[in-house]
Amino acid sequence: MRKLLYALAATTLLITSWAHAAPELRSDHPERYTVVKGDTLWDISARFLNNPWYWPEIWHVNPQVANPHLIYPGDRLALVYIDGKPRITKVASNDVVKLSPKVRSEPIDTPIPAIPLDAIGSFLTDTRIVSPEEINGAPYVLEGEDGRIITGAGDKIYARGEKPADKIGIFRRSKEFRDPDTGEFLGLEARSIARGDVVRENGDVLTVNLTSSNEEVRIGDRLMVSEDRRLTTSFVPSAPSEDIEGQMIAVDGGVSQIGQFDVVAINRGTREGLEAGNVMAVLKSGNLVRDPVTGETIELPSERAGLLMVFQAYEKMSYGLVLQASRALTVGDKVTNP
Repeated sequence: MRKLLYALAATTLLITSWAHAAPELRSDHPERYTVVKGDTLWDISARFLNNPWYWPEIWHVNPQVANPHLIYPGDRLALVYIDGKPRITKVASNDVVKLSPKVRSEPIDTPIPAIPLDAIGSFLTDTRIVSPEEINGAPYVLEGEDGRIITGAGDKIYARGEKPADKIGIFRRSKEFRDPDTGEFLGLEARSIARGDVVRENGDVLTVNLTSSNEEVRIGDRLMVSEDRRLTTSFVPSAPSEDIEGQMIAVDGGVSQIGQFDVVAINRGTREGLEAGNVMAVLKSGNLVRDPVTGETIELPSERAGLLMVFQAYEKMSYGLVLQASRALTVGDKVTNP
């Protein structure tokens, strides 16, 4: 499942989007690096670059190497210079770097994912944003077999409503998102609890065998179609195509401080031009201070404090993964183009 669709054709788009800047090598960058199990594209990029999302601009395809696009654990990467510009390429088995001026571009798969998938797996597979009408109209759990009020994988439950499909997901109403500035309703999170098969219909009463569960199923939980989304890892890091400013409006887990690899919700979505793979800078809100001369309350300027990558975009809001955080972040911090 750990596949990354990494098309070098995206390089042209990225160069256009970021024409105002260029990738900068870290002062302590290695000349060679051997990929290890558990690496992500972001990890590897961060070893070479101050700004890891510029990776597509310095990746150089070496046609003398078998599967030159693919990056596997055990592969050796080398930093070389072509026309005075830094490039990263795979080293051939004889440790000799051979370069070709011919440019090749094609979609490819590689087992090295762009970002840590275990941090966002549940959001990519089933958890979703819905309308209140959608979840309120869905069938609901009556009870478990033998009158149980809490059930899990391997148990049988009974629900009431119109069967959505043979294979269904069990969801629980979770956070309701509103824009902190305008009050506009942005969406309702339906958290994935379990999956099951509808094995019998008796009028509007459904009998369901639970095949898997993330946590206990409770009376009142809702049944909706299980989308069986393919666990995509096709994140090509890029800046948004439009200038976008928003806020982090929630963090998964209900913690008060946000750090690296936390999942956050932001109040901007596809209608503003956001899409999966977009990188956003996080700006830490400035403190409110009292002017000692005039007595006025002054907000200090926001300071850049992190980076996040959008991995799931809906119409009015999105989910993102915090990839870097130089200090503790909080709900309400601003997000903007990197």
